[in-house]
Amino acid sequence: MLDKQTVRNIAFLARIDVKEEDLEPLANQLSGIIGWVEQLGEVNTDGVAPMTSVTNQVLRWRADELTDGGRADQVVLNAPDKLDGCFAVPKMVE
Repeated sequence: MLDKQTVRNIAFLARIDVKEEDLEPLANQLSGIIGWVEQLGEVNTDGVAPMTSVTNQVLRWRADELTDGGRADQVVLNAPDKLDGCFAVPKMVE
């Protein structure tokens, strides 16, 4: 079970402002979540194939070809400054 100080530290690291009166209920909730995760670790998953989706899908393959994308003019269209079809940025180092 998580204590208030641990929850305070977690909130600090996550940059979340948690009121003092909310620490105890949050500690109970987080402890419950950790309990559920620990229960999942006890499940026997031998023979269960990893899934990438809940539906049985076959990934489409395409040829791995090197191209410039053919859209350089569209990519730099909204650039504040461009030079020869590329983004132009101010020089930062002398």
